[in-house]
Amino acid sequence: MEIINHNFTEDGRVNLKVYIPDKSRELHDFPRPMVLIFPGGGYGFCSDREAEPIALSYNAAGFNAAVLRYSIAEHSGYPAPLADASKAVKFIRDNAERFHTDKDKIAVCGFSAGGHLAAWLGTKWNDKEIQKAAGVENDENKPNALILGYPVISGREPTHNGSINNLLKSVPDEEKESVRNLICCEENVGEHTPPAFIFHTADDAAVPVIGALNFARALSRNKIPFEIHVYRSGSHGLSLANYVTAKSKNSINADVEGWFDLSVKWILRTFNFPPEF
Repeated sequence: MEIINHNFTEDGRVNLKVYIPDKSRELHDFPRPMVLIFPGGGYGFCSDREAEPIALSYNAAGFNAAVLRYSIAEHSGYPAPLADASKAVKFIRDNAERFHTDKDKIAVCGFSAGGHLAAWLGTKWNDKEIQKAAGVENDENKPNALILGYPVISGREPTHNGSINNLLKSVPDEEKESVRNLICCEENVGEHTPPAFIFHTADDAAVPVIGALNFARALSRNKIPFEIHVYRSGSHGLSLANYVTAKSKNSINADVEGWFDLSVKWILRTFNFPPEF
């Protein structure tokens, strides 16, 4: 496997790590889809549990993968994380041949606040301010699919206030309401939004499931294909929901663990992959 690191900032705090499986004469040699992962962490940190383990799992399923460490904590103010995400998609698309990736098959996969970032990119990738900040001229930053794990969706309650406060902390008070409009993903779905796969648990105590349901409703209204799985019970931040990413016994959930295989099947259908042998 080739692992490529690319820093978007001189200090390395915004970093893209790309995982490319080795080519082999024994394997079919066609460009693969790329899954670009945004770990969660309330825009205060990027969770290791939702980073490399997810990337390696998608590698094992036959995809290329990458993890973006985006602007967090004191650097998380609007619109920095979205500009980072746009730069990452553009970088992957610009380097598609090098990464042995199909430039039209780039899925972004986010968890919790990273799920907000993925949904936000899916709804605001065409914002001119964001594209200018990311050095995008056309649609080089547009994701082709969204995978949203227990995502923060709305900029208004009920939501995860910690994530939203981190985005708004550098915004002047008189501008906060207009910015909330821009970060409410459910309010910005349109025909430009790519298909989505969503999973959540009904009793998530940290990020209300209503956000995921409202996003699915907006997708339905706009005739955007989607698949949503709401599991009866499970704590927040389950990641793969197995022992690989478990931080405690509560992080293992056999029912929710099934989301990953379902997402792989959904990616294959959505991208009509693999091509005919």
